[in-house]
Amino acid sequence: MNINQQRWIDRWVGIPLCAAVSGFDALMRRFRPAPARDAAPRAIVVILLSEMGSLVLANDMFARLKARYPNAPLHALLFRKNREILDLMRVMDPANVHTVDDRSLPALLSSLWSAIKALRAAQVDVAIDCELFSRISSLLSYASGAGVRVGFHRHTQEGLYRGSHINRPVPYNHYHHISAQFLTLARAIDSTAVPTSKLPVLGIPKPPPHVQLEASLIEGIRSRLAQDFPSISAKPLVLVYPGGGLLPIRAWPLASYTTLCEGLVSDGCAVAVIGLKDDQALARQLVADVKMGIPSSPVIDLTGYTRSISELLALFHLARLLVTNDGGPGQFAALTPIWTLMLFGPETPGLYAPLTPQCHSFYSQWPCSPCLTAYNHRTSYCDGDNQCLKVIQPGAVLAKARECLAAPAMASA
Repeated sequence: MNINQQRWIDRWVGIPLCAAVSGFDALMRRFRPAPARDAAPRAIVVILLSEMGSLVLANDMFARLKARYPNAPLHALLFRKNREILDLMRVMDPANVHTVDDRSLPALLSSLWSAIKALRAAQVDVAIDCELFSRISSLLSYASGAGVRVGFHRHTQEGLYRGSHINRPVPYNHYHHISAQFLTLARAIDSTAVPTSKLPVLGIPKPPPHVQLEASLIEGIRSRLAQDFPSISAKPLVLVYPGGGLLPIRAWPLASYTTLCEGLVSDGCAVAVIGLKDDQALARQLVADVKMGIPSSPVIDLTGYTRSISELLALFHLARLLVTNDGGPGQFAALTPIWTLMLFGPETPGLYAPLTPQCHSFYSQWPCSPCLTAYNHRTSYCDGDNQCLKVIQPGAVLAKARECLAAPAMASA
């Protein structure tokens, strides 16, 4: 299903279902006691369906949950296509990762049924819903059988209804980085404050540890590159990700990427364009534009070249720098030693900057930015003319790129 279908179902099916579940839950509360706040959880499920990058930003939350509740097995519920990054992070037993197939409505319903049965069999009694006002995730927290259901709640805000069955409601705070808000969700399990997020500050969330890859995997990618693209050998490798994924409005203009790549090539770098197979047309256009200005440019198209997230991370180990639009690649880079430049506009680094000192974020702070928010289910009100990104000058990005390339290569943490 595409993103607009998911939004339609979440709104027009999700709202009445949330209302019905909330009414049923209110009725049931008359006949059963509320879960004790000081009772130790038997098992915890974290629901983070849709965003691979957010899984990286949730790393500190996973670590603190395991430290706080060492006897409670940790489970996760997420889309099947996002599973690999969680397995690479090694934050829980792979047997406790439950996936949902969103490729079609029948596949979605069938996989949801299987996941719910598995969670109930595991006797999950705490569900932490990390989605930003998604109705399906709040319904899944109830369906899991968990008596304690933590999630973002509108409180005094209008709109964004997800039901009153969330019995540990946490106010969403768009002034705090999302990783800090994930920590607040975890702490709300046994919070007695009103609201549940009225808690002492814990400090800045910790960067995720680097993923440990097999040396053979990295060497395999190195050998493939040397064989397939000999023109880039012995040159510092810079990766660029010009795609916007499901949200094209997040993309820096292709002309700006062209100017940046021309500058990098003139400095003696090799440039590789990364992305999925769907990004190939954009990548080929960028390569052609750079070669039109500098015919012998060592610029290559690597869209669809890596066959897994593991191989992409191996590629990050071989490159010196990644320049990327806001999205998954910039978050994955935090799991490796690579330096990263990330371009924000429709969303803000205040909420989504990678948790690594090896990332610099560009953000122009236009009055209408950010326009993709939890309050509009990331549906921008912009007319498509993303001036917040267009005003970021290639010269400024190139200057920062040169600083990163001149810095000593970082060892894997």
